[in-house]
Amino acid sequence: MIEANQRVKADSVDAISLEVIRHGLISITNQIDANIKRTAFSPYIYEYNDFAVGLTDPDGQLVAQCTGGMPPFVADSVGMAVRDGLQIYGRDRLHHGDVVLCNHAAVQGQHLNNTVMYTPVFGGVDQSLLIGFFAINVHWIDIGGSVPRSTDIFMEGLQLRTIKLWSKGEPIEEVYRIIENNSRMPTELMGDISAQLAGCLLGRDLTRDLASRYGTATFFKAIEIILDQSEAAARAIIRAMPDGVYVAETYLDNDRTSDNPLLIRVKVIIVDDEMTVDYTEIADQVAGPINSGYFGGGQTTARVAFKYLLGADEMANEGTFRPLKLVLPKGKILSAEPTAPMGNYSTPFPTVIDVVVRALENALPDRVPGGHFATHSGVRFHGRRPDGSFFDSHDSGHGGWGGCATHDGSGPFRTMAHGDTRIIPLELQEASLPMRIEEFTLREDSCGAGKFRGGLGFRKKYKILQSCLLQTNLDRTKFPPWGVQGGRAALPGRFILERAGEPARDISKEKGITLQAGDVVCVETGGGGGYGLPRDRSLELIQSDLDAGYISVECAKRDYEISLGLDGKVRRVSEI
Repeated sequence: MIEANQRVKADSVDAISLEVIRHGLISITNQIDANIKRTAFSPYIYEYNDFAVGLTDPDGQLVAQCTGGMPPFVADSVGMAVRDGLQIYGRDRLHHGDVVLCNHAAVQGQHLNNTVMYTPVFGGVDQSLLIGFFAINVHWIDIGGSVPRSTDIFMEGLQLRTIKLWSKGEPIEEVYRIIENNSRMPTELMGDISAQLAGCLLGRDLTRDLASRYGTATFFKAIEIILDQSEAAARAIIRAMPDGVYVAETYLDNDRTSDNPLLIRVKVIIVDDEMTVDYTEIADQVAGPINSGYFGGGQTTARVAFKYLLGADEMANEGTFRPLKLVLPKGKILSAEPTAPMGNYSTPFPTVIDVVVRALENALPDRVPGGHFATHSGVRFHGRRPDGSFFDSHDSGHGGWGGCATHDGSGPFRTMAHGDTRIIPLELQEASLPMRIEEFTLREDSCGAGKFRGGLGFRKKYKILQSCLLQTNLDRTKFPPWGVQGGRAALPGRFILERAGEPARDISKEKGITLQAGDVVCVETGGGGGYGLPRDRSLELIQSDLDAGYISVECAKRDYEISLGLDGKVRRVSEI
């Protein structure tokens, strides 16, 4: 590790230079984010945005991240990968032009597709002073393995524990060959890797140029101030919260190997200007592939929830998280052993994050919204085209978020664990995959009722044009998104198979289905829970929802105790 006294710092930084450096770092990560979307080969990257860009200091502490990156990626997966590299190589064996890869479960605690690539950034008069690492975590589309629902990590694909892809500016061809020949989709994967590499190298150079413009002493001092200011801002927000011990719980449906529900119980402790998230009573490590490691699971979910509670005004960096403490024994679903199956590691994340927020409902009644749909609603269609090429389509649902104290819930959006991931355009899906999208609409009545209702889920129908295999990832079907402050729960999600000559059937929990041409898979995502008593919702808002088709007449009568006049206008039953 690099000792602090090896990095000379200025005594102070003027306010203008500080702000230019602060926003310059964010601008660099955002620029690289945009470049990757333009150059990646896989729609999972250039449309869905399953990646994140970050910059760390010389010790691997997060300094800046792109605005729209996947929250669980930058919350610490990039920092953990860098710190593992420092431990393995040491400062003396990391050089300009080195590019390092890491996807190892023992380091990052997530599934093996999430591969961090990073490169050291050197500056100073002779360009020998390590000033940080530019790092990008990308979901590699396929790295071998058998199936996501594995029984241990060794079934899930290629494991890369901090190895160099480039050394001193030269590619290591043997590593490229290993990666390429362990993928069913080498063209897409190697194209994404090239985009990831270009992002690392350009991000490195832009960061070096920014540091050179102001001098490394000023650059280091600015980073120190930025982290300290973020810490102070976070502590001020926590200090405004009432001290206390707050508890909330719900359940996941199962671990994918049994029908036993899994307890998600969280304790949040506020004392002065520090917040502790205690996962002691959360479910133990399971046989199914929904485990994650301490840093990639427990710390990640606590940090993402913490940032939601702080609000969007402050940038997320290591300073932001200094007031956050974590209690997490080993062997839990969020602190599993590194050999545990992790193919669907992030399945619990949206629910865990939501429960951390829910725990503070009574402490922050004006800030905690109803629960959101909190599940990936994932469908994966994969097989071989007539020419023998492999296709693999990962698609996932956007659902409703909870109503809050001032307005209705939003959506359909991705979960709290996803950030700025997008819906892959229907035209692209139809052009590149053997399927046709027959319906894509909002799901009527999916929102939870309340003074402010939750957001809506959607309904999407895929008509299959050739035989393939379907795998699904849906949870919270038995424990729907909750309402708060008297609001009602929303509808959970579900998957339905429509096959000619057979009645439609619910396939939400079926583990693998062989589809035939002509089959229709219907995805209905969950809504968001309501906020406040439904009887307090204004007639104008109820009427607007009816007119827009968000809720049915039956739902309005049941949830809001209204009647519909001959003129089509709503009235309170009590007023008739």
